[in-house]
Amino acid sequence: MPGLTSAAGLIGLLDEPDSHLRSFALQQLDDYVHQFWPEIADEVSKIEILYEDESFKQRKLAALVASKVYYHLGEYDESMMFALGAGELFNITAKEEYVETIISKCIDEYIAITSRNDEIAHTPDYGKDAAPGESVPGPKEIDPRLQDIVERMFRKCYEEEDYKPAIGIAIEARRLDVVEEGIKLAGQRSKDRKGKAKDQAEEKDVAVDLMEYVLEIAMVEVQEISLRERLLRLLVKLFLSLPTPDYFSISKCVIHLNDTSLAAKILQDLVQKEESRPLLVAYQIAFDLDTSATQEFLQKVIAELPGSDTEETDSAAATAGSDTVVTDSTEDDPKVKSDKHYRSIRQILRGTKSIELSLEFLYRNNRTDMQILNKIKDSLEARTSIFHTALTFANAFMHSGTMVDKFFRDNLDWLSKAVNWSKFTATAALGVIHKGNLSQGMKLLQPYLPQEGVATGSPYSQGGSLYGLGLIYANHGTDVLEFLRKQFNAAQDETVQHGGALGLGVAGMATGNLQLYEELKVVLWSDSAVAGEAVGLAMGLIMLGTGNMGAIEDMTQYAHETQHGKIIRGLAMGMALIMFGRQELADELIKTLLDDQDPILRYGGIMTIALAYCGTGSNKAIRKLLHVAVNDVNDDVRRVSVMSLGFILFRKPSAVPRMVELLSESYNPHVRYGASMALGIACAGTGLDEAIDLLEPMIKDPTDFVRQGALIAMSMILVEQNEQMKPKVTPIRKTFESMVGDKHEDAMAKFGAALALGIIDAGGRNVTIGLQTPTGSLNVPAIVGMAVFTQYWYWFPLTHFLTLSFTPVGLIGLDEDLNIPDFKFWSNTRPSQFDYPPKVEESTDKKPEEFATAVLSTTAKAQQRAKRAEKERAAKEAEAAAKNEGGDAMETEPTASTPATPGPSATEKMDIEDKEEKKEGAEEEKKDGEGDKKKRVEKEKVGYEVSNLSRVLPEQLKYISFLEDGRYEPVKKPTGGVLLLFDRKPDEEVKLMEVKSRKPASSAAAGAAAGTEAVSAAEVGGAEAAVQVLNMEDDDGTEDAPLPDPFEYNTDSED
Repeated sequence: MPGLTSAAGLIGLLDEPDSHLRSFALQQLDDYVHQFWPEIADEVSKIEILYEDESFKQRKLAALVASKVYYHLGEYDESMMFALGAGELFNITAKEEYVETIISKCIDEYIAITSRNDEIAHTPDYGKDAAPGESVPGPKEIDPRLQDIVERMFRKCYEEEDYKPAIGIAIEARRLDVVEEGIKLAGQRSKDRKGKAKDQAEEKDVAVDLMEYVLEIAMVEVQEISLRERLLRLLVKLFLSLPTPDYFSISKCVIHLNDTSLAAKILQDLVQKEESRPLLVAYQIAFDLDTSATQEFLQKVIAELPGSDTEETDSAAATAGSDTVVTDSTEDDPKVKSDKHYRSIRQILRGTKSIELSLEFLYRNNRTDMQILNKIKDSLEARTSIFHTALTFANAFMHSGTMVDKFFRDNLDWLSKAVNWSKFTATAALGVIHKGNLSQGMKLLQPYLPQEGVATGSPYSQGGSLYGLGLIYANHGTDVLEFLRKQFNAAQDETVQHGGALGLGVAGMATGNLQLYEELKVVLWSDSAVAGEAVGLAMGLIMLGTGNMGAIEDMTQYAHETQHGKIIRGLAMGMALIMFGRQELADELIKTLLDDQDPILRYGGIMTIALAYCGTGSNKAIRKLLHVAVNDVNDDVRRVSVMSLGFILFRKPSAVPRMVELLSESYNPHVRYGASMALGIACAGTGLDEAIDLLEPMIKDPTDFVRQGALIAMSMILVEQNEQMKPKVTPIRKTFESMVGDKHEDAMAKFGAALALGIIDAGGRNVTIGLQTPTGSLNVPAIVGMAVFTQYWYWFPLTHFLTLSFTPVGLIGLDEDLNIPDFKFWSNTRPSQFDYPPKVEESTDKKPEEFATAVLSTTAKAQQRAKRAEKERAAKEAEAAAKNEGGDAMETEPTASTPATPGPSATEKMDIEDKEEKKEGAEEEKKDGEGDKKKRVEKEKVGYEVSNLSRVLPEQLKYISFLEDGRYEPVKKPTGGVLLLFDRKPDEEVKLMEVKSRKPASSAAAGAAAGTEAVSAAEVGGAEAAVQVLNMEDDDGTEDAPLPDPFEYNTDSED
């Protein structure tokens, strides 16, 4: 019907009694509805009447036309209902805006109904909170027509092999049957398409790609715990059904499912294959479990593995190591071999092997710049407690895990100025420095620990030593928990109890040990403010992530009974730790705490949100935090609300700068501080430019503690960044140094700058701050360490907890015998791109500048006249002397030889020699410069070999490859940390690397590999040298710096 200008005629046909005419009119209106919908809209009621007439054969067509009219009117709900009535006439394959909009509307409606029905079905206590007499809505029935459209959409996606959109919608709609169908269908189609030779490999590629997509959604996007668990169970079943199961992905699922039996079964299945590659995969999974799972989980897995589980065997293996290959003849027996493999797996799961390897890596590659520490020491007055503590933290962080305590030995005078809690912190710092030194940790701290029957010594150093011992065995405290428990129970001094409780908490983290919990509770009831704060925190650490409601009730009740703010704060943090990772299961506690009148408990409620929803990116949690940040009347609560955004969003760091941009300019300095720390927590180790741009002006903030927070956050973001990666890092480092040395800077800002210098060079410049593991799981100790570290605002000794967040950035290759082979891999970058930052140049003492003496003009003229007179007199005397000496000689004829040129004076000779020397020096410098330039050009060739046990940054991993003709091949893609290697030439002799960290504890510096001067083992180590200083009984701080005079002022009310 070309040239149609109006739909009036067609609309008129709708009134005809003949059904054929009405059908014709509807068909034409369907073709022109997008053009003439304003006219049709006036008579849409006629079309609705035709749809409602069940005797009319084309009623579905009427529904389709009505749907399109309502779409143009913006009535999408009405449009969707009529589209459902159109049935198969609604063509979901049509590429037009109307169809896409209605399908989207249908999918949203379907998801809303199915998700609610699923919540009702999988929530046992659903509706229990309803008021008496209030009706609880039950499951809603789904319209079959709506179901049909969604099912057609799924079939369309699968027919076009566009699997991911369909699977994503199916997950939102809780249709796990559709997810499973899509993954199986994709694998089957690739199997049918390809020949038998490529059958299995192709199926694995397609199926695993979709499964990894679902795994990522389950880990990052899915908020509901029940849905996540069902998805992960489905994935485990699908992964295991593959011809070659992806055990690494299965291990990720196992951790989140907390299924210890499945983990043990997978390890057993791999060991029982009695082949090298499956065994290496088992070892690799064990290492991945160790980095991601809690102590309680690992202990249960160990208990379910076959074979003997004697501590003597494992500890002997941990101490002795595995530097030599066992060649016992009994190894040929399969039973003996499997026992050996299970023993190795238990050693890995206990954490002893990974800690030993990390210790070796940090010791071997230590690049600490002692010049920075010396500058801090020279700049800060040691008699002032805050400055002494700042340098203690900087030293501890810089040497964390390196076992290098040389700074203490070289600065005993400075150390002797530590009194009271500064002494406590300095002793605990030894635990940070020797963190992971399991074989010698007890021996190192033995002189500091409380001795039975001996009453002498400082309780501060005794308490600090118990805290330090816990830090050495952090999250791996099996061998030391009993000792710490006995010391804690025997202690009478509240300072020793404080250190013992912190040590128990950090060593027994997430063990769920009820006996320890009850013993801590006994000390809590004594109502000691000093001991109670640490006990409340330790109770939370022991029960970390268990969600134990009995513990929550005990702690809530006592928090309301006690009058000590310190105890309430410790309990508030403890409750937050108990709800770690519990998400919506923590909502009831969160509501209770946020409604409390006590601001400290509201603070605990915010920390509960941060830890319960950490890493989830939950919009519900973010909304709640932002609401409290702008509405609460207490500055502490507002500050922690903004800071907690960093914990929620650390998996999406780029979203944080945009979110806190306005908050960073708030009038309230506490909110600004919270914004800076949120940036530091979420963007730690990323070097994110947007975060740096926000923090730079905050370093110059007028409020001292905002500057402190900005400095600490900046150092966390720029850790392991060099000038090639981030050009701003050099001027920012200089800013840190200048603020420490600025005499006019506030003490709090100086404290922040000293901490920043320690954090940015942490672990000998070989660690980063990572709140998630290389495999993508939550790094539980790191998150807990960061959360407790933020409490330094109230209590400085908790600053040491940051060391739990330090993650070594080494690549450590191991062979089948868990030895460290000497081999090289390839980095396809310039060597300088990921190199260590340069060391600080030692500044030579500058002589004071000499200013020229002022000379009057009359004096200058007199001096000039005197010089002229002296010259004239000297000339006359020389002329007279020549006449007297050479009367006859002057009359003789001159010789035929060429008259000599008058020689220069002595002064002129010196000037000439100086010029020649300068010229030669300039030429030499020019030659040297050209030589250096050539060397740099040669050095900067892209691609170089890297030795095993070397520093490899996370950003560098994508450039790492293994030589094709090399001996070793990794069992999985390198993700940092420990990597098991398959030996392609097992018959050849293996060259192993020397383990340098197994030296006596008194050895105070790393070897030549660290680029520093090695200290002989005969020298006394820092821990041993500091015993007399730190164990000295306290003298009430008589050496402290004098307090400033009180500030006097007059008010208007005074006369």
